[in-house]
Amino acid sequence: MDAIFELAQINAVAQAIWKEGKLKKVWVFHAAMGTGKTSFIHALCELLGVKDTVSSPSFAIINEYQSEEVGSIYHMDWYRLRDEEEAIQAGIEDALNSGNLCFVEWPEKAAALLPNNCFEVFMEILDEKMRRIYTSKEEPEN
Repeated sequence: MDAIFELAQINAVAQAIWKEGKLKKVWVFHAAMGTGKTSFIHALCELLGVKDTVSSPSFAIINEYQSEEVGSIYHMDWYRLRDEEEAIQAGIEDALNSGNLCFVEWPEKAAALLPNNCFEVFMEILDEKMRRIYTSKEEPEN
C-alpha cells in the first residue's frame, strides 16, 4: 500500500493498512519525529475497538491496551532506549514474544530484538498537512 493523506483521512488509511497487515503480530513504524506515528497508531487502536486512552509511551516505553477485536495490544516507543539491555529490562522481549499485536515506534533502537517477519510501515512528511504512508511486504523466503 502507498497512500498520501491528510489527517481527516487517517481512519480510512488505517483501515486499509489494517486489511493488509492484520495477519502480522509485530508492526514497526519508521518515520521522523513529528510525522504522526502515534496519531496513526491511535487510529488503528480506535479501529480495533480500544476504549483505553491511546497515548505515546515515550516515558513508559510500553503501553498496553485492550481491544474488542484482537485482545491485548502493546504500543511501544523505543525512542528513549539507551540500548538493547534496557529494552530487555523494560519487558520488550516478553511483549514481542507474547503472540499479541505489537506496534513499535523507533524500531531501529533495538532492531536485534525484532522478529524477522514484522509488518513494516513507513511514514513521511510531505508538507504541514500531508503525509505519505507505505508498507513493505515481506519478501518470500528462498
